Amino acid sequence: MTQAGLFFGHGTTNAFDEAAWLALWRLQLPLDALDEHAERELSDAEHAAIAALVDERIATRKPAAYLTGEAWLQGVPFTIDERAIVPRSFIAELIADASIDPWLHPDSRRVLDLCTGNGSLAVLAAMAWPDVEVDALDIDTHALAVAKLNVERHNLALRVRLLQGDGLAGADGSYDLILCNPPYVNSASMAALPAEYRAEPELALAGGADGMDFIRALLRAAPAALNDQGVLVLEIGNEREHFEAAFPALEVVWMETSSGADQVLLVTKENLL
Repeated sequence: MTQAGLFFGHGTTNAFDEAAWLALWRLQLPLDALDEHAERELSDAEHAAIAALVDERIATRKPAAYLTGEAWLQGVPFTIDERAIVPRSFIAELIADASIDPWLHPDSRRVLDLCTGNGSLAVLAAMAWPDVEVDALDIDTHALAVAKLNVERHNLALRVRLLQGDGLAGADGSYDLILCNPPYVNSASMAALPAEYRAEPELALAGGADGMDFIRALLRAAPAALNDQGVLVLEIGNEREHFEAAFPALEVVWMETSSGADQVLLVTKENLL
């Protein structure tokens, strides 16, 4: 896979981890069980099955998650296919480590996962905050079909509601917390994306010339969609420079993730106003 020039970043960061993922999945073993099975003797058929999957990964340049039909985020499995981008949001870390919790009002009850994709953040939010109801909103009906699979997979249909619409125009009421991992890749970066990213829906990635097209509309509309003490948690990837150029006067809090403090920001309704 290294010799073939594959790009990693949809659940793994290197060829060894990706090879382990594909091999363990093909053998129907737990993905965290490599050491336990490292000395296992494989049959010729098992060798051939693993080789065929690796060959498919190389030939198609599709993310491994599309080949296995499953991706993991914060230890939680999610169904995925090419109708939605592979879940990998850093917001998931902030939900899991409770970094967002101090910003929530004690009576917070309504959460919106905007640009929900396959529904992973909505599911994680519902798991993390048992007292909240979550709306999972996306413009793409195909992605919402995948989100429905994950809401049902984790038995959350009573607490996670799927909504279809364009940005906050599709929201229903006001929220204590809005989570959003929007399309934010600038046009120059889009043109240079590796094939693995081009295998994903462009609608979920492309953010216009500076990556801020969706975000401009979001920040204009967000105050009306937030309760008085509400907050917006927004992922912008590697676009901090473009974000600060577009919104130089906006006071935000940069949240610490495993990739540093440049990927995700938090902004209050008060500062948005």
